Amino acid sequence: MTVDRILPTDEAHDLLDLATDLADRELAPRAAEFEARAEFPREVLRTLGRAGLLGLPYPEEHGGAAQPYEVYLQVLEILASRWLAVAEAVSVHTLACYPVATYGSAELRKLLPDMLGGELLGAYCLSEPQGGSDAAALTTRAVRDGDEFVVSGTKAWITHAHSADFYNIFCRTGGPGARGISCLLADRGTAGITPQAAERTMGLRSSPVAQIAFDDARVPADRLVGEEGGGFGIAMSALDSGRLGIAACAVGLAQGALDYAVDYARQRQQFGRAIIDFQGLGFLLADLATQISAARALTLAAARLRDAGRPYSIEAAKAKLFATDVAMRVTTDAVQVLGGAGYVADHPLERYLREAKVLQIVEGTNQIQRLVISRDLARPR
Repeated sequence: MTVDRILPTDEAHDLLDLATDLADRELAPRAAEFEARAEFPREVLRTLGRAGLLGLPYPEEHGGAAQPYEVYLQVLEILASRWLAVAEAVSVHTLACYPVATYGSAELRKLLPDMLGGELLGAYCLSEPQGGSDAAALTTRAVRDGDEFVVSGTKAWITHAHSADFYNIFCRTGGPGARGISCLLADRGTAGITPQAAERTMGLRSSPVAQIAFDDARVPADRLVGEEGGGFGIAMSALDSGRLGIAACAVGLAQGALDYAVDYARQRQQFGRAIIDFQGLGFLLADLATQISAARALTLAAARLRDAGRPYSIEAAKAKLFATDVAMRVTTDAVQVLGGAGYVADHPLERYLREAKVLQIVEGTNQIQRLVISRDLARPR
């Protein structure tokens, strides 16, 4: 289904055309095979990077494309409609570039061209086995030893744990609470950094997650990102943008599921006519299409606030909450449209359904989004 989009520039139209072409040629034909093998498509990410799609919202001076977030998110949406794991990988990588791009020293920013060009893939190490939503309580510790930090602890649910070339490590360099947290940038292969076995996940099998153990890993002190003790603010600021990325992924996944269900319903004949002509099913699809349009509008409205330099944290939480709940509903109902055929792997909808679930969990569970929104409502004006 063609989405009627209003874009800010001709260049943005060209970028979305490029994203569509790459998604059709490089993503869609590979998705089922890579998911079945649980194989991460590293070369696909390099291809996207060389096409300029991994640095879209970052400045040209650092190797980015200086595109507004509303354009970047619509590229993500297109990628997700063909292969969610790749779109999610792009979103995570964009998130992993944020600390250096926004808070890094001039020396660290020299890494950005390779980061934004896709030659260096990033991981964002915030969650821990006992502390996902309560990030301020993290226990991974970094102790200063001369011109190095010695890092010990365990991170959990890390996307790109085995594939990343660099890790943003959020760790405790001071006392308890948010003010004791700092951000370090560590290279792949640093002694004492050991990715563990990949988790056996319900979906996104071609983008595995794993714990990472830090056993007295030594990170040079000049790899501190921002100020010591400023890591929690970096993490939360990055997550506001990351939530918009996940919202866009959810919109794309939902759109892909709806498109597949509509095509099937047009072709499937029962009682002498296409099943889409039965009101019960036609109205169901109409509701799904409306929900997707609403999720897209909410996501892009939050992105435009970000682009305008206005506060957007609460709107990002709303977009992530609503769009991922919509993706769950759309994929569930799309399976129902196909009936028994929707339950088998010959059709991709059973995979879309499994993938939708994780979007309600990552970048802050939807319960956390509701907490963020409700606390804002309770705040005196």
